[in-house]
Order: sequence, then C-alpha cells, then structure tokens
Amino acid sequence: MDDFEPLLPDVITDKTPDVEHGGKPELNSRRPFYVPRNNLHGNISPNEQVTAEVSAMNSRIQYYSKLTTTHKTLVPPHHVIPSEEEIYVYSPLGSALQLESSIDGFGKNPSIVTIFSIWNTMMGTSILSLPWALKEAGFTFGIILIIVMSMLMLYCCYRVVKSRQTIVHIDTSSWEFPDVCKYYFGSFGQWSSLFFSLISLYGAMIVYWVLMSNFLYNTGIFIYNHVHNMSEVNHVLSTNGSHKVICPNPPGVHEINSTDMSIIVSNDTAFHEFQEWWSKTNAVPFYLILLLLPLLGFKSASFFARFNILGTISVVYLIILVTLKAAQQGFHLEFHWFESTNNFVAEFRLSFPHLTGVLALAFFIHNCAITLLKNNQHQENNIRDLSIAYLLVGLTYLYVAVMTFAAFPSPELPKDCIEPNFLDNLSSNDITAFISRVFLLFQMTTVYPLLGYLIRVQLLGHLFGNVYPSFVHVFVLNIVIVCSGVLVAKFYPNIGSIIRYSGATCSLAFVFVYPSLIHMISLQRKGRLSWPSTIFHCFLMVLGVANLIAQFLI
Repeated sequence: MDDFEPLLPDVITDKTPDVEHGGKPELNSRRPFYVPRNNLHGNISPNEQVTAEVSAMNSRIQYYSKLTTTHKTLVPPHHVIPSEEEIYVYSPLGSALQLESSIDGFGKNPSIVTIFSIWNTMMGTSILSLPWALKEAGFTFGIILIIVMSMLMLYCCYRVVKSRQTIVHIDTSSWEFPDVCKYYFGSFGQWSSLFFSLISLYGAMIVYWVLMSNFLYNTGIFIYNHVHNMSEVNHVLSTNGSHKVICPNPPGVHEINSTDMSIIVSNDTAFHEFQEWWSKTNAVPFYLILLLLPLLGFKSASFFARFNILGTISVVYLIILVTLKAAQQGFHLEFHWFESTNNFVAEFRLSFPHLTGVLALAFFIHNCAITLLKNNQHQENNIRDLSIAYLLVGLTYLYVAVMTFAAFPSPELPKDCIEPNFLDNLSSNDITAFISRVFLLFQMTTVYPLLGYLIRVQLLGHLFGNVYPSFVHVFVLNIVIVCSGVLVAKFYPNIGSIIRYSGATCSLAFVFVYPSLIHMISLQRKGRLSWPSTIFHCFLMVLGVANLIAQFLI
C-alpha cells in the first residue's frame, strides 16, 4: 500500500513536506494518521465503517506498536503511527516490557520505574551462563572483567542515548539509534543494523531451543522418577549427602550423553525404553517442534506478551535458589593465581574471552535504551537513571556468578565441572531446580513466538515490504528457524558458547563501533575532535573487533 495513500477516502492528510536546508523533507514531516477505535467496534453507521483492508492495516499497526524495537522495519508508516501507550521493547535473552507514555511523547514514569524497567529488560537467561563464564576467566580476574565490562557497556550506551543530539536542524525526537546510523552511514547503516539485529534475535532463539529442550528433558525425568518412586541412577560424578551437586561432564573426559549411560547401567526394561524415547538430544528437541512450530505461524502473537512478568519471577527465583544453595553448601575457595591446583581453577585464565563474549550480551540494552528513557518523567535524569540501572544489573550478575562459583563444592568436585547452564549441576530430582526449570520453560515458550515475529517483521518486511507475504514465505522462514534450533540442540547444546558468539557479534556494531564512530564524526564536524578522544574511541572499536575474533580462537 502506498505510503501516501489515505486509508479512508474522506480523511484528508497534509502531504506537504516541511522543507529545511536545501529542500529536503524531514522524516517525520507528515501528520500521523490512524483509524479511530470506534470505527473498529461498529459504533457508527454501516455506510461509514472502514473496509476489511483498513481494519487489517489497523490491527497490524497496533501489533507493531506492541512489539516495536529500535529497528526501522518495525516502525509503521508515518501516517498510521498509533499512540505510544502500546509500545513494547525487547532485549535479546531479556524481557519484553510494555511502555506507557503520553501522546505528546514525554513519559510519566518516575525514575524508580525507569530504573526497574531497564533492569527488568536487561536481565535474562544469560544469567544462567555467568558462573561458567566466571570460571573460564578465573575468579579474581573474572570479577574485574565484570566490573570493567559493565562500565564500558554503560559508556557506549551513554553514547547511544546522546547520539540523537549530534544531529542539528532535524527533529530527532522520534528517532531510534538505527535511524541515527542511517543518517550517518546511509543504506549501509540501515542494512548492517538489520543484520546485527537479526544475529541477536536468531542467536537468542537458538539458545531458547537448547534451554527448553534441557528443561523439558529434566522435567520429564523428575516426573518419571517420582511416579515410579525411583532415585536417580548414580552414574554421574556427584557429592554425597542430601544436597547433591553433580558433574555431568568431568574435565578431561569426553562428553558422554547421560541418557546412554543410564541405559548401560540400568537393567529395568521399562526405564530403558523410557530413556530411549526421552533422550536429551535425540528425542526431546524434536518433540518441541509439535508445540512451537504452530505458535510461530500465528499472524499475531500479542497474546504471549502478557506472560512476560514470568521473566521477572524467574530471575528473582534464581537469585533465591542461588542463595539457598550457597547456604547449604558453604563457600569453597582457594587462590592459585596462574595454575589450577587441587580441583580449583587459577585466578587468571587465558580463556577469559568466554566471559567478555557472554557479558557483551548480558549487558546489551543498546537497541532499546532510547525508547526506555523516552518514558522517563524527568529527562534530565536519564543518564543518572541509566547508570543506576547498570549498577544494579552488574551487582545482580556479580551476586549470582560469585555465589554459585564460591559455593561449588571443591575439592570434592573440580571447579571446572561448573556447567554453561548452572542448573545442570543440580540433580533432576532436586525439587528447587525442578520449580526453576518449569518456570523458565513456560516463560521461554511464551517469549519464543515473540522472537519469531520480530525476525519475521525485520527480514520479510525488508525483503518483501510485507511482514506476512504469504503462508509459504512465513512457513519456510519458520522451518529454517526451528531446524536451526533442533540441530544445535542435538549436536552442540552449549548455551555458553552460543551466547558468547552472538553477544560478541551483535555488540560489535551496536555497542563498540557505531556509537564511537558517530561521536567522533560529530566532533570532527564541529572541529572539536581531540587526539585523546580519537585514541580512546578507536580503542573501543578495536576492543569490539578483538572480542569477536577471540571467540573463535580460544
């Protein structure tokens, strides 16, 4: 449908663009237009009701507004922009939040609400991999890296928030960061933003499939064992006592499918058959297809956005779980600076890029920071509130990572036994871990269709100008997404590595390169670019490139 074609014949829109500086029209010069709600509920005479095409367009735009992200493909045409009360933002592996702001574009949220919104949006399933990532860097050096990375990510996010102010003579009040990238870098900025945005979403969907397979498998094992009054088969290295911690993949031993080992040590024919049909890698990932593939085909997934409060509940429960387990196990720490000794890891390890890759995604909020801060009641406090939110997120990550690492029972078990998903170090029969897995499984099942919709809007919207070109287009895209998740869950179910790969990739553009380049270009145009600023921001860009390369070398 042509952008300048009115939806209703008797509605007249102002098509005269505002011309400034060389006669170029502003991006937001057209008046917004949308179909009034009473036209959708039949409260007018039959001859004045809108057509089915208009109604479909209105429904589409309303859904855009619920799931809009920073990418331009998710922004509806300017003449059908709805009110901002229904905007949703989403961070990879984080939570979706509904934003409430007034029609004049200025939010009414106090600072405490803004801070919590940023914390809630940033927190996600990457928290499950932080203890493993801390172990990969070493306890002391890992803590330092978490603090340093949080400061670097905060500074780059600060540059993102300030990026709109570098553009003068143009109204950028409704712009997001990809719009700024397009202004400075043209079509390259637009398409590269699309690419890196898709990488973050695609990686998140793969991580979700692996985790959902894991949680569904362990949930099935828990139910089966309790129904048949069975205790877990003792084929896995574990601690003694009532509060068991297990080591599914001991260091130096080739990873063994625990399902196959259970078959070997068990003489129960029924249990043997159950394990064959409930294999962690050969069966459960395929069962998820029956549930999730139909959900991806929905034209509207707004129903699932109502359950995102479960993300907050899951994170709070994980914090309680970590505290409980630490109280039960106590702290087990020894300090060996450069060599691992007596089942304890060194304080500094060369595999530290694993942690920086995970943190690049764990602290990633840059794609929706501007949108979140637009709703702050006191705009002059934006930077302060953003800094406080980053501080709280950093403290949350530090608490979970440090407590889990410190409480891991060494030397009885090697610290290297800490899994990329620390819940895997808890037995399938652990009731507290069971509750956590059920919460996370349901929450991820509701978020997964939202991620699929975002990919569909961004990719198909760019390629075909329509988020739902046909059933065949959408079905093929969904098959590719689902098959990718199944293959990774079967052959490479390591969420830590998947998170660090996707985190280092998407942060390269949105965090390190584009904010630094935009800042330097704006200063250079004003004649205020200094050598210290140039060196520092070039260092940030080199750091982002090095972080990405290191993920594939170490």
